Amino acid sequence: MYYRRQLEDVLKSTAQSFASITLYGPRQTGKSTMVRNLFPDMEYVTLDNSRELTLAQNDPMLFLEAHAVPLIIDEIQKAPGLFPAIKERIDNAKLEGVKGKKKTALMYILTGSNQYQIREKATESLAGRTAIIEVNSLSLCEKKQIKGSEFTPEIDSLKEKQGSLEAMNRFEVFEEIFKGGMPEYYINGIDRDMFFESYISTYLEKDVSKLINVDKITDFRRFLTVVALRTAQQVDHADIGRAVGIDSRTARSWLTILEASGIIAFLQPYATNAAKRIIKSPKMYFMDTGLCSFLCGWSDSKMMEASAMAGALFETYVVSEMIKSIRNAGKRVEYTLYYYRDRDQKEIDILYIKDQTIYPVEIKKGIGNDKADKNFGVLRQYKMPIGTGLVIDTSDKLFPLNKDVYYCPVGMIGL
Repeated sequence: MYYRRQLEDVLKSTAQSFASITLYGPRQTGKSTMVRNLFPDMEYVTLDNSRELTLAQNDPMLFLEAHAVPLIIDEIQKAPGLFPAIKERIDNAKLEGVKGKKKTALMYILTGSNQYQIREKATESLAGRTAIIEVNSLSLCEKKQIKGSEFTPEIDSLKEKQGSLEAMNRFEVFEEIFKGGMPEYYINGIDRDMFFESYISTYLEKDVSKLINVDKITDFRRFLTVVALRTAQQVDHADIGRAVGIDSRTARSWLTILEASGIIAFLQPYATNAAKRIIKSPKMYFMDTGLCSFLCGWSDSKMMEASAMAGALFETYVVSEMIKSIRNAGKRVEYTLYYYRDRDQKEIDILYIKDQTIYPVEIKKGIGNDKADKNFGVLRQYKMPIGTGLVIDTSDKLFPLNKDVYYCPVGMIGL
């Protein structure tokens, strides 16, 4: 069974404008399935095939000549020499198009799982020739097969979408957190332990083992669990290092690997010259709460909901859903989502920046916290317009806390 992805509209539009599309994201998030379903007439080749990989590495031009255009190349990061060869092929096609006064059609779709490696090679060799798009695991709207759109905290927009809301109670929310959004697991009902153990083993074998010493793989496996237990917290490399038995420099390097693999995402503190007392460490979030829950050792969503980590997992779920909705609209998160915390311990979970306006967002797993906006006043220091604030919780509808702040059901993210 295939679940429609919100990125499909972005891909269709992009295919009309670019000769190449580059998709990257964590393993098992459905990149290949999506593009093969969306472009069924394109030839498909994966560099997991040893014969194809050998040819691509040894003679990139011959590899391209051996396959028809348009072509989908999966696991492109395994043969970085293909990027300049693809550039040459695209440039030749564009030159012929100029001569014949024809627009160059889509020639290549490239997919892979290493963000930094792919982005670096794509921007270096294919600048102006490829669109770069990030793919994550299924969002809530995709699970429910609702069309959905980019999340925006503007209250008028949320009011318009309220009629489409399917309210979820707290138990249902934590069941979604427990399951996560890995397509193969979520759609096909594969045994949870077997799926995630296999996922982690494949990730360690195919991605991590190429980046760290083999004798450190066991430490990295423990590192995954330590980081999962610290989701929704500010990054403390020394603390993570002590828990794993590695130094802080190694912990920093390994977090970079997790980010490059799409396993985690960072939110940076919002800083201007006006904010001299803010904490400068980023906050870290797992991008799939199912994987995070598994690594933390939870075997049941009810036990997880009753645990001391329930608030952190709920916050992780909300932030990851926001990130997915923004990326699924084909946009970057780095200039939109931040957090606030200062040395006086005043904190705001999310600052959503749009059109030079700050929208404060608090995340609460309970309902009706009437002091949730207590720190919003610190934002006046930025001397920027402050939009209507939100308290995202498990309530069943939009409801005003006061004239400046609304309670917002978690299910509205991405509607």
